[in-house]
This record gives sequence, structure tokens and C-alpha cells, in this order.
Amino acid sequence: MASFQKKRFEKPDETTSHPKTKVEVVRMSDLTLTRTTYMPGWKWSIDIKPIAGTKSCQKRHVGYCLSGHLAGKLDDGSKWEFGPGDVIDIPPGHDGWVVGNEPAVLLEFGCPAISK
Repeated sequence: MASFQKKRFEKPDETTSHPKTKVEVVRMSDLTLTRTTYMPGWKWSIDIKPIAGTKSCQKRHVGYCLSGHLAGKLDDGSKWEFGPGDVIDIPPGHDGWVVGNEPAVLLEFGCPAISK
């Protein structure tokens, strides 16, 4: 039987840091929520590619942008950009980067935003 759960990102179940990135994970039963903060100057192909060891990001990202702006390009060459209030679904096979001088904060549903 399911029961009520309540957690806060101020006390996440897991916190990790990557170059110019902070990842906070909250687990609720079979759902994972991830709040990722990308600092100005962050770019996947520069900061994460050496860690991931893949040509492009191979994760699907489904989430909601809380603040800042991110842009990117899919492996097929198509471009995307989003900002505060946008609900997004980025397929595997992409590069991404922060646009402007404000950190971009993304709330994702499913799995952690950055992992090997």
C-alpha cells in the first residue's frame, strides 16, 4: 500500500558535483526527481564529455526549467533552447550549454541528470 511522502531539495538523498554543475537527487518510491544547477560557461561537450566518455549526451531529459536558459544541438543538427517555465523533453544524442550569465536550474523527472 502506498503512503504519503514528503521531502525537500534542501535535504536531498544524494548530492554530486561535476565541473560547473551541482546535482541534487530526491527519491520518492519508484520516482527520482533531480534538481540540476548549471553554472554560466557550462557546456556538456567540454565539462561532461570527458567523464561520460561518449560523443554526445546519451540521456533523455524530461523536466521543467526553474531559471536560466539552456541551448543545445541534437546529433542530427537540429537546435533547441529553453528558459524559465518551459517543460522539456530532450532525446538522447545531444550537446547542451548555458546561455547568458545566470545559472540554469532544471528539475528533471526520472533519473539523475548527469551520470556516467
